[in-house]
Amino acid sequence: MQPQPAYSYRDDPTVPTFADDHPIIVFDGECIFCSGWVNFVLRHDRQGRYCFITAQSPLGEALYRHYGLDSRNYETNILIEDGIALLKSEGTLRMAAGLGFPWNLTGVLRIIPKALRDPLYELVARNRYRIAGRRNACFVPTPEHRSRFLA
Repeated sequence: MQPQPAYSYRDDPTVPTFADDHPIIVFDGECIFCSGWVNFVLRHDRQGRYCFITAQSPLGEALYRHYGLDSRNYETNILIEDGIALLKSEGTLRMAAGLGFPWNLTGVLRIIPKALRDPLYELVARNRYRIAGRRNACFVPTPEHRSRFLA
């Protein structure tokens, strides 16, 4: 993926307009592992910092395509923060850091070069359905969290 300028999706006519005033996590809503991560973030995001989009939604698919990612095989979550897309290990570590103490301590893992972190991330991502399974239907948020899901 080539780095994109901040908020580049706003100029892409294939990406529907959406509220981007909070960091957004785009995730595979059929993946039990990914949905577990979203539930973890919802539990620990006491500030209500993050919003969510399933990759299977029209907006999620458009964002995957915009960033040159496979819009059918979601091997990475996307963290969109200040209009910039962060992928793989960098995105995940930044998500954790945004949860505050003690989760922000995972930031120390950023001293490990991306060239080592990302292959490990990719290994888990490729095998996530074997590790945790797959839902027959997309993730459905609880009524109390529904307002944090954009699509």
